[in-house]
Amino acid sequence: MESPIEVVRRFCAAWSDDAGVVELASFFTDDAVYHNIPLTPVTGRENIANTIASFIRPGPPGVESIDFRVINIAGNGPVVMTERVDVFKVSDKTFELPVMGTFEISDGKINAWRDYFDVNQFTSRMG
Repeated sequence: MESPIEVVRRFCAAWSDDAGVVELASFFTDDAVYHNIPLTPVTGRENIANTIASFIRPGPPGVESIDFRVINIAGNGPVVMTERVDVFKVSDKTFELPVMGTFEISDGKINAWRDYFDVNQFTSRMG
């Protein structure tokens, strides 16, 4: 079985490889929690897939793709922390957003994912 760090590395690479919503959602347990701090958490694989699909879509105001550039990654048992620069491609531009992420892995799947970023920085860059 993959280590928790390997699971998270593969998940981040899937974003960078423009994986579809179904493939991204397959990384999660059925009861996983995805929380973009300070937004409302989303619970359950299906709801996580719907959330991803709601912002990864072509045309305004959607995001066409996101490249997860992992700067640092560290693990302690089932918990993996990432320092990333997420590169967002929207219809007419790209922009970078610094992100810290925490993942909790259970039986080779993501059971919890929390990302910490400056929401004002994100919204101002989205335009």
